Amino acid sequence: MNATAGTRPDDTSGRLGKSGKSGKSGPKGYLRIGRSIALPVRRVSVVVALVLLVLLLAACVATLTLGRLGVGLADLPTALTGGAEGKDHFVLERLRGPRLVVALGTGAALGLSGALFQSVTRNPLGSPDVIGLAAGAGAGAAIVAMYFPGDVPVAVGALLGAVVAMALLHVSTGTGFRNPARLVVAGIGVAAIGGAVTQYVVYAIERDKASALTSYVNGSLTARSWGDAATIGVVLLLAAPFVAAVARRLAVVEMGDEIAEGLGAEPRKTKSLAVVLAILLSAGAVAVAGPIAFVSLTAPQVAKRLTRASGPHLLLGALSGALLLVVADLCAQQLPLFDDLPVGIYTMAIGGLYLGHLLVREWRRGVL
Repeated sequence: MNATAGTRPDDTSGRLGKSGKSGKSGPKGYLRIGRSIALPVRRVSVVVALVLLVLLLAACVATLTLGRLGVGLADLPTALTGGAEGKDHFVLERLRGPRLVVALGTGAALGLSGALFQSVTRNPLGSPDVIGLAAGAGAGAAIVAMYFPGDVPVAVGALLGAVVAMALLHVSTGTGFRNPARLVVAGIGVAAIGGAVTQYVVYAIERDKASALTSYVNGSLTARSWGDAATIGVVLLLAAPFVAAVARRLAVVEMGDEIAEGLGAEPRKTKSLAVVLAILLSAGAVAVAGPIAFVSLTAPQVAKRLTRASGPHLLLGALSGALLLVVADLCAQQLPLFDDLPVGIYTMAIGGLYLGHLLVREWRRGVL
């Protein structure tokens, strides 16, 4: 499957050219994926994507090299190409390698999920966290830890909890996933129920089990394996073609349902598919890392602020999510203030600081 960019959907010249004026967002071109998909892209989006990739690469190198157990920077290329031995082999194969890959995949899944959901709801504060998916996952993990300790993996309980929460949400709205306003309102109620169940279990079970459970329900990348990395990789690969297919329709739907209907974008079906994809991506992330907060909320907004352009920004949302989670996990591993603090605590801090910045910015503009 090859990707090229040109001035027309049928152009395979490999260049990114203009296709009319687009104001501050810059000139557009098309990114071709095979023969059937041509996605509109802007030059500013390409530049931002390259910058995010460079920052992501730097964060990955820092994750593997910093600290007492880190691989030497000069030895890293040899170690990554199969020449690692002794301590370096242990670090790459057991300690930091799987953890880094899981962080990349989980962050990308959460960022992409948030971009899909915010595009559907047209709400910058919308995310799968809001509709109760993370709370349902936490409740499922808590119930398994309390009633089936050692018999059922906590990750399986989290996935089942997320599925039950989404089923309850689907029924409670009365319109499935088609109405964004009802989705958010019903989701707040589902989140409250899930949170109450989790807190009850934490209060009821033994202290040592409660400590381990609290770490999981806040989101953790500790002791992740290559099996976890494969799980989130499969989720992303399965979702990718559907996300690519729905991306262009989402850009049209953002213009309004009436315009989208006239252009054949089928807004109801498009919104439903986007929400289902967002839920599946979030559920996959929860299954391998627990309900990590704020990444799906913050990453799409970072992408929008960097490009200053409209649109769902799906790829940039995924890159931003991966970068945010890798940086948060780097802090969790290297900051000396706290030992083994769950990565979800750091993402909460990053998200809180970002939301605070937005509030101050909007207040200065006189919007609030």
